[in-house]
Amino acid sequence: MKKIILISTFSILIFSCGKKEDNTNIDSIIASKNVTALQAKKALIQADLAKIDDALATLDVKKDEALVSVLEVNDTTFTHYLEVQGSINTKENILVQPEFQGTLVALNVKAGQRVSKGQVLGRVDDAGLSQQVASLENQYALAKTTFERQKNLWNQKIGSEIQYLQAQTQMISAQRGVAQIKAQLAKTVIKAPFSGTIDDVFVEKGQVVAPSAQGLMRIVNLGNMYVSTTVPETYIGKLKVGTEVEVFLTSLGKTYKGKVRQVGSFVNPSNRSFAIEVSVPNPENLLRPNQVAKLKITDYVSKNTIVVPTNVVQEDGKGDKFVFLATQINGKTGIAKKVVVTIGKSSDNVTEIVSGLKAKDVIVTEGVNTISEGMKLNF
Repeated sequence: MKKIILISTFSILIFSCGKKEDNTNIDSIIASKNVTALQAKKALIQADLAKIDDALATLDVKKDEALVSVLEVNDTTFTHYLEVQGSINTKENILVQPEFQGTLVALNVKAGQRVSKGQVLGRVDDAGLSQQVASLENQYALAKTTFERQKNLWNQKIGSEIQYLQAQTQMISAQRGVAQIKAQLAKTVIKAPFSGTIDDVFVEKGQVVAPSAQGLMRIVNLGNMYVSTTVPETYIGKLKVGTEVEVFLTSLGKTYKGKVRQVGSFVNPSNRSFAIEVSVPNPENLLRPNQVAKLKITDYVSKNTIVVPTNVVQEDGKGDKFVFLATQINGKTGIAKKVVVTIGKSSDNVTEIVSGLKAKDVIVTEGVNTISEGMKLNF
């Protein structure tokens, strides 16, 4: 009421006592195009307005009210994450190639079958190598017998040293021949290089096979999965082997707990980043190579700190960050108070408050854009 009376009084004074005169005066000054006079007149008007604002501020006017939501803040642990995208991989994902060219005479597996390391997957025709092995083994047996007899004679000082050395050389040569032909024969047998699952088979029994881009079959081990990605070089020193990582698979809608298992030692000059690998458990065998993963890598942890929803932090004209507190709380009402704060890092829609707030403070969380200092709050 006092505010209305005061405004009315000033209005009557302005409009009844000097409206015509002031308007005439202003119009004449504008018409004269006298910059100095115009600036002086503007200063007088602004001074009058400032006096009116001061008078209103001293009056016991009724405060506006607002309906808001509030939250009591407490000490908690704040964790900041680096979020990057990566790709699921496994180092045990290969195309099995034949080491020996020939006809595939045996194929012992099919797609989807589990195999163990060393298990025979197939066999290529040896082209007579097995017969050669038998022949060379006989030659080796004869050379060995000859050497042993020559050795006995030499121990009895019978015969010459040259005969002894020749027998020894022939035995060793025959032995190496057997080992060499057996190594070639072993290449005709196709074995699993590690335990895993046969993902696909590209050949049929009876087909002539040789090393190719397609290979014979693909074998994959889903028990040793990892995520490969790159991170900015600014995180060198913050990431190390053992750092915990949250791995979210969009295609599965599931989050896995992983750990950094390898940190690259080379910074790519084109994008100033380095590579890391994050091991990921796969107990349900749902992970597959080349799946897209979103990583949340813990790079900062602060204990016993205050955090607030990021959207409640505002900035004033001076560039200061502030929040509104609910003070003088009485039941479901209170008074708004502006508090300048120093913020830290933000993550997951919350912001760390370094200074300005303490535990048990009650902050305004909804309706912050509709209130001002000293306003009555209802919540």
